[in-house]
Amino acid sequence: MGFKIVIPARHASTRLPGKPLLDILGKPMILRVLDRAREADAEEVWVATDHPGIAEVVERAGGQVILTAAEHPSGTDRLAEVATRLGWSDDAVVVNVQGDEPLIPPRLIGEVATALADDREAAIATACHPLLSAEEFFNPNVVKLVLDARGRALYFSRAPIPWARDAFAADRGVLPAGLPAYRHIGLYAYRAGFLKSYSSLAASPLEQWEALEQLRAMAHGFPIRVMVLDHAPPAGVDTAEDLERVRRAFDLAEVSR
Repeated sequence: MGFKIVIPARHASTRLPGKPLLDILGKPMILRVLDRAREADAEEVWVATDHPGIAEVVERAGGQVILTAAEHPSGTDRLAEVATRLGWSDDAVVVNVQGDEPLIPPRLIGEVATALADDREAAIATACHPLLSAEEFFNPNVVKLVLDARGRALYFSRAPIPWARDAFAADRGVLPAGLPAYRHIGLYAYRAGFLKSYSSLAASPLEQWEALEQLRAMAHGFPIRVMVLDHAPPAGVDTAEDLERVRRAFDLAEVSR
């Protein structure tokens, strides 16, 4: 099954300015992500950025890059510009691989693309994994979701969902056995036709309150297929501490070769 990958890469970052160009064992982060994406056997891999310096680094490494508008409010909007400008068919499957995920498993990229291709009614596919600790479950920085019987998302929230009324009335220190608590993984596959229509969709109040852009799609009735993984993939880079963790991971990988 063919699919395409777009890696949105913004230079501006509140916590880590210039994040895509930060060094990881002699190579900028964006190129580490590009390496992973190339291993996923996509038909095309593009980096979408609003920064000429990032574009230059990618081009020198032989990557395909497209300079997009600077004012996009989200990565989804940036992908929509790419899908439109490159003339991709509405049925094309496009995977959004974040530019700060240098450890993302290539196989996972292909799996989320396949999940979307296999569900003809879905506009988006994404992934999640079981939550095992109450600390994460009650953390508003951890996005939770609930699923229907077909494996589609019913809702995403920063709040603790689903709420185990009786169990949490007695003890909120542990998760009750069997609670279907899942953490969302921010990897998305889209149909290009949906991407082209996304920016014209009115913002949802739920999207604005929760600060979760996927709720716009749900508010307008677009189904989201969700893969349930056994465990979490390696985390991306949001902070300086994350960057050091990723550098250590690459260092260990080099030593083990």
